[in-house]
Amino acid sequence: EKMKKMQVKKTSAENIEELMEIRLEMLREVNGLAPDAVFAPDLVAHSREYFLHGDQTTVFAMDGERIAGCASISYITVMPTFDHPTGRRAHLMNIYTRAGYRRQGVGRLMVQFLIDEAKARGATEISLDATQKGVPLYQSLGFAFNGEAMNISLG
Repeated sequence: EKMKKMQVKKTSAENIEELMEIRLEMLREVNGLAPDAVFAPDLVAHSREYFLHGDQTTVFAMDGERIAGCASISYITVMPTFDHPTGRRAHLMNIYTRAGYRRQGVGRLMVQFLIDEAKARGATEISLDATQKGVPLYQSLGFAFNGEAMNISLG
């Protein structure tokens, strides 16, 4: 019943305050921080810049006028290869459903919307970093552990 009226809406600069609010809410929850935890000014400034100017799409799941969740996809272009002739790749992040809307398909709705957009934009691969709770959803949408990625932290 609830999902019938749930709409996925692309965000824009007009939504910057709501975007920042839900992003920081998600970070507090995922990291077990207090509801009034304060973030480093750098993190806040770079997050704002990303939402305003990054090569990305962020969506809200809307229950009427209420924001039920958000999800983002970032785009990068790397050197084209046989497997990825466009060189266009994407990374899903910030997939968050607010309490009261969980386990009702909200995350699936947002992620499927972003997968469809990535295909339309010529991306040939989408990566993500999943929490344990998120793994079953992503597997059901076709994501698999590829055993290939390696990284180095420069921070």
